[in-house]
Amino acid sequence: MRKTKALGQHFLTSRAILNKIVTIISPRKDELIIEIGAGKGGLTFALADQCKKVIAIEKDKSLVPFLMEKKRENVEILEEDVLSVDFFSLLKTEKAVAGKVKLVGNLPYSISSPLLFKALEAKDLFSSCVFLLQKEVAERLSAGPGSKKYAPLSILFQIHFDVRLRFIVAPGSFSPPPRVRSALVSLEKREAPLFPVKDQGGFQAFLRTAFAQRRKTLLNNLKSLGLTFPLLDESFRRLGLDPGVRAEQVPIEKFVRLFDAVARIDG
Repeated sequence: MRKTKALGQHFLTSRAILNKIVTIISPRKDELIIEIGAGKGGLTFALADQCKKVIAIEKDKSLVPFLMEKKRENVEILEEDVLSVDFFSLLKTEKAVAGKVKLVGNLPYSISSPLLFKALEAKDLFSSCVFLLQKEVAERLSAGPGSKKYAPLSILFQIHFDVRLRFIVAPGSFSPPPRVRSALVSLEKREAPLFPVKDQGGFQAFLRTAFAQRRKTLLNNLKSLGLTFPLLDESFRRLGLDPGVRAEQVPIEKFVRLFDAVARIDG
């Protein structure tokens, strides 16, 4: 397969890796799978053999004929930019599989961040997601406190999903080979969030501020919110947080509780 330079695509050619991905996706006969970036259908039709329906999204017009040539009754092909697709509208007519929808794909490196946040916004639609990503992004998604990879992305996703980095994929498994290594990550939707967050947008902005300058302490980063030191110091003390702690050292639960405390003070 070739790379469409404008789209930053690297196509998976290793049959062994493809089979491992299908196993981890674990398609079932009562499930609908939305695939991002179908390419020439290597994953698309392997999934279609085992699930109720596949909705394959592919932006590259030159690849659509390959998909159409192999098209089956349980495969719907959308020639669309996935960033413009409304997942909620897309699934309105798929009521028979409500709660049994998986989102999968080999995400183009150039748009992996907006795609991940798009998936997060529509999280309640999916039972699980399986993504092939740049290794660094996959590590960030799955990182825990104390890791230099731990970031807002880690927290936002892990609150709602059980995130697991499954395996690393070498550049030679793609055509053309990317300059960086890739990794497969699985996200199983939790029955309930780890911790309730009432204001998702506010919490996301709070985390961006908390991690804005990693060399600074969390306390110093949060001062930019316009909160006074005594108020922040009191919140830290109540949560048992050291004033010198950095954001990467703080567990998810304490971030949620600190945000709640700060939101009350700010309000």
